[in-house]
Amino acid sequence: MADSAPETRTAAVVYNPIKVDLDAMRAAVDAAAASAGWGTTRWYETSEEDPGEGQTRQAVEDGADVVLAAGGDGTVRAVAQGLRDTGVPIALLPSGTGNLLARNLNLTLGNLEDSVATAFEGTDREIDLGVVEVRRPEGTRDRLVFLVMAGIGLDAQMIENTDTELKKKVGWLAYVDAIRKSLKGDNNTRLRFQLDGAPPRNLRVHTLMIGNCGSLPANILLLPEASVDDGLFDIVALRPQGLFGWIQIWVKIVWENGVLRRAGTVGRKLLDGLSREVRALSYLKGKELILRPDEPVVFELDGDTFGEATALKAWVDPLALTVKIPQAEAERLPAAERTEMGAPAKEQETLPPEVTSISPADAADEAPIGEPVREGAPA
Repeated sequence: MADSAPETRTAAVVYNPIKVDLDAMRAAVDAAAASAGWGTTRWYETSEEDPGEGQTRQAVEDGADVVLAAGGDGTVRAVAQGLRDTGVPIALLPSGTGNLLARNLNLTLGNLEDSVATAFEGTDREIDLGVVEVRRPEGTRDRLVFLVMAGIGLDAQMIENTDTELKKKVGWLAYVDAIRKSLKGDNNTRLRFQLDGAPPRNLRVHTLMIGNCGSLPANILLLPEASVDDGLFDIVALRPQGLFGWIQIWVKIVWENGVLRRAGTVGRKLLDGLSREVRALSYLKGKELILRPDEPVVFELDGDTFGEATALKAWVDPLALTVKIPQAEAERLPAAERTEMGAPAKEQETLPPEVTSISPADAADEAPIGEPVREGAPA
């Protein structure tokens, strides 16, 4: 009996119609699919009600072997949420102003043909996903994923205050105006936090960010030790006291992280000699972080805000997403050395004095973060 012919592979494209040139994209995808011997590509348009998760789940159900995410960071995040733990890879067709994941993976920006070719001919790379479960002021719970960063405080307020139309015209420069608006008034957030099961503590911050990757637009390296496949979060708390505190943060992030760390051997020698701890900036690592702010806070995931939360629990889902990368990047496939124990006790013992312990009675939570949740529910 003759062997049956191998099943033809098919791709799916989940696209934001506002962000892409659909005719050019169809032409590039069709040409690449035909060249690689793939079948007819299926197309799924996002909507305001569903930015991509539902369409992605449908694409997987329809038999897609790879899902191309065409849009901004919001589209990529929604597609990743739909692909979590499915084994079906995501391919990035970067658009918009951020392209956060593509930048952190050193993928091609601005070359549609190269990005499309990677979807059909590239190598698979597994990366971690961040998962965040939030409790809303009305008591409901949602569970969402993020690829790059989650944040509360000034970070989320800045995004909330960004003028959408201005962002379309000038890109990330629109955040300068948003920062000006966000810095008005008291920007401190008081919260309780618990990292990897350690005793809960109090903290007052301007911004707290949980990172799966380290780089932001404008070549800003916020989390220099973050690795997308190490099974850990890198967490940073910004606690400036006045103008001098902000200057310290700027020097640490822009000069030390952004210039010296990238300047080769000479830069690293200078960094070893000049770098010192900045009280306005605290770094931690861990696998699970629980936050309980004193008042509801706006939170953001990968550059989009998702409403308010009265409590958040974030954890790493190790190697839960497969991403297509160029064949030339194959040597970067091995996962970073994993740290099984999460944040070491020694690191938590050296937290700044402003981070105070919480008594067991104060740490009690009448409505703990947990089930039931609405998986991937929109804000």
